[in-house]
Amino acid sequence: MNRRHLLIAGAGGVAAVAAGGGLAWRHTVGSTGAYERYSAELRAPLPNDPPVLDLVRTATLAASGHNTQPWRFRLTPGTIELLPDLTRATPVVDPVDHHLFVSLGCAAETLAIAGAATGRPGEFSTAPEGSLRYSFAPAPPRPDPLFAAIARRQSTRTLYDGRPVPNEALARLQQAGTREGVRCVLLTERPRLDQLRDLTLAGNEAQMRDPAFLAELKHWLRFNPASAMRHGDGLYAAANDSPPLPDWLGPRAFDLFVTPAAENEKYARQIDSSPGIAIFFADQADRAHWIEVGRACQRFALAATAQGLKLACLNQAVEVARLRPELAALAGEPGLRPDMVMRFGYGPTLPFAPRRPVAEVLA
Repeated sequence: MNRRHLLIAGAGGVAAVAAGGGLAWRHTVGSTGAYERYSAELRAPLPNDPPVLDLVRTATLAASGHNTQPWRFRLTPGTIELLPDLTRATPVVDPVDHHLFVSLGCAAETLAIAGAATGRPGEFSTAPEGSLRYSFAPAPPRPDPLFAAIARRQSTRTLYDGRPVPNEALARLQQAGTREGVRCVLLTERPRLDQLRDLTLAGNEAQMRDPAFLAELKHWLRFNPASAMRHGDGLYAAANDSPPLPDWLGPRAFDLFVTPAAENEKYARQIDSSPGIAIFFADQADRAHWIEVGRACQRFALAATAQGLKLACLNQAVEVARLRPELAALAGEPGLRPDMVMRFGYGPTLPFAPRRPVAEVLA
């Protein structure tokens, strides 16, 4: 949702709430200042040798589809188990839990970077069902420029300024997004970006005409600071460059004004403003490889953040299965299943997405 959609939709309802005064409005949608304090606490810096619970808090800052945070952590001496939380699956947009296990990989990579940088380096082992075990031991901290980017990384779903990314920065992104079993393809030529835009719009059109997709998406929308803090998850309006609306008004605005045509216009403008797109492919389509894709995506996102870049997922042509072969051919990887698509560029800093407290993610 963008600002124009929700401002138009909310005009009448906002006027009614505003008539009750500023206190009524704050009570309805919450305070931006309170949300900023909440967000800052979640992203508090880690000292060397931090408590294990602080490592978990940092791991939860990883990216996840719809910001569902589909993970649980089990702590034992010298180990942190990272478990998939299938109660947070999104079966319409992600029927085989692909995004869920990619998200788990994002959390795993964040944990590994934070652990090594603060004196608890370790190694991961992966079980066939997709759970991971991080085994660590005390050691001198290992400086890593990606560590400082963990708290600053965000999904920036708005327009970028179109400036090209220097070749040396592109090379660092390519390196960060490539690991054993995972390849990262960067598109920067405008004709290929235009082709990807067209595929994205075709996927978006299909999704926006699917009532089940829309119902699932709405379940994860958080229209105001109070709702975002109360739930601690989901797609927060301000983090998507939209103004706050009361809970009773937001879903109505969505139904009335978030249309296939309006969303296609928004995504077309966003892609046209982006100087580059990354497409990730795993060698095989299974949970272990999807986790590795997540680890590669998270390193890519942190490397982009460390270089002053913004990024956002753009997965419509992955999620609509009939479009995957054309997307793979466009990236020069025919026969492989595309796993993730991210656009990147220079853009503004928006409010951060919410996170659940550590106590709620412990198994």
